[in-house]
Amino acid sequence: MSWLKEAAGGGPLPPYVDNSLEGKVPDPRIPNRMVANKPANRPFLAYHEYREKQEALHAAWLKKKQEREEKIAGGEKVGPLERDPTAQEEVGVLGLLKFIVLLLLFASLAGKFITGSYTWEYESKWTRLKTYWPTNQRLFSLNLLSEYDGTTANRPTYIAIDGDVYDVSKGAAYQPGGSYHILAGHEGARAFGTGCFKTHRTHDTRGMSESELRSLAHWKNFYVEHKDYVKVGRVVLPPIDPASPIPEHCDPKKARQSDGKKPARDSVTEAKVSVATEETKSTAGKHDEF
Repeated sequence: MSWLKEAAGGGPLPPYVDNSLEGKVPDPRIPNRMVANKPANRPFLAYHEYREKQEALHAAWLKKKQEREEKIAGGEKVGPLERDPTAQEEVGVLGLLKFIVLLLLFASLAGKFITGSYTWEYESKWTRLKTYWPTNQRLFSLNLLSEYDGTTANRPTYIAIDGDVYDVSKGAAYQPGGSYHILAGHEGARAFGTGCFKTHRTHDTRGMSESELRSLAHWKNFYVEHKDYVKVGRVVLPPIDPASPIPEHCDPKKARQSDGKKPARDSVTEAKVSVATEETKSTAGKHDEF
């Protein structure tokens, strides 16, 4: 055995060391079992450590709750029960709104990345900030409105329909030479209903038929929904004298039908109410915009 002593340097042999447990930790699931503390196991070990802490906190809270109930049973005054530190927070209205905002933000960024547009190339007045936060809303007189007829450089083109003023500068049909330029700078509620653009540039809607009132309602909705025409204000309209004559229709047949017949004010009011309850429909090819 001399060779063994020589291998050991002539002295006593070192004690035996079991290196099989080096770098290992107890398995949190199985007693008396060790697992390697390698990177692949660390998330698993950290999760079980977190669970143990949560269970300890919950057990401490249950103990405080029991002690509080015992004091209440004994007639002692106690304060409010503390919230369970391990309870999951409920998603309230604020949390739901936050989720919706984040979802819309993600969808917008995805649209910008994929299509180059935050709205996925969808264009509508509802995608513009001015629709929800109108600016430059002003009050016009008929004389002031007439100055915005598209004939002055660097000045927008406006029209009015039933008191609402719209900027139609992006519409070529409203510029000089266009088919609707005759309405630029004017209130034309009656003209939109009857089609008499030259003679009915007025807000007087007395004597209009139900179909003409439906046509007016259609055009009002047309400007409300149009993506390029923005409402910029209201025009102050003078009251209509009930004793004044009703504007004569530009169509001779319709003019003869209504000649000398002045409808009662109640019937006109009833016609307007009935129109408001019907769906706005486009008049068949009557005033299609170019």
